[in-house]
Amino acid sequence: MSGVVGTNLVAQVGFIVKDIYETKKKWAEFLGVEEPPAVEAGDYAVTQTEYKGKPAPGAQSLLAFFDVGPGLQLELIQPNEEPSTWREFLDEHGEGVHHLAFNVAGMNMQQAVDNCKEFGMTLEQKGEYGSGDGRYAYLSATKDLKVLIELLESDKK
Repeated sequence: MSGVVGTNLVAQVGFIVKDIYETKKKWAEFLGVEEPPAVEAGDYAVTQTEYKGKPAPGAQSLLAFFDVGPGLQLELIQPNEEPSTWREFLDEHGEGVHHLAFNVAGMNMQQAVDNCKEFGMTLEQKGEYGSGDGRYAYLSATKDLKVLIELLESDKK
C-alpha cells in the first residue's frame, strides 16, 4: 500500500521541546545511547523557509536526531521566538509530538504536497534542509489525522 504520499512507512516522529539540551539528555539516557549534537536548522539563505505562504527568514530552531530503528528517527525541535509551525505548536499546545514524517522517494515533493492538499491538508511551512541536500514540507492534518504530517525529500542517492 502506498497511500497519499507514496509510502506508509513513518520515517520520523518529531517533538517540540522548550529545552533541547535537557530533553536530549533524558532521551539518550532512556534509549541507552550517546547524546546527539544540537544543530541549528540552517541559514535562511539556504533554507528559504516559508511559513503560511510567506518568507520566514527569522524562523529558526535547534534540532537533535536519534536513530531508533531501521528507517525511524526521533527529532527534537526547540524553536526560537519567530513565527513558524514549531513556535505556533509550542505556544498553543506546549511540548509534545509535533509531526510524523514520511520520505517521498518515488514521487516528487510537489506531487506529494498536491496529493496531501487533495486529501484535505493545508501547507503550513516548507523549506530546504540546512545542509542544502533536500527539502521538507509540513502539512496540517490535525482535523482528520490529529497530527501534522511532514514530507521529506532528499537529493542524496
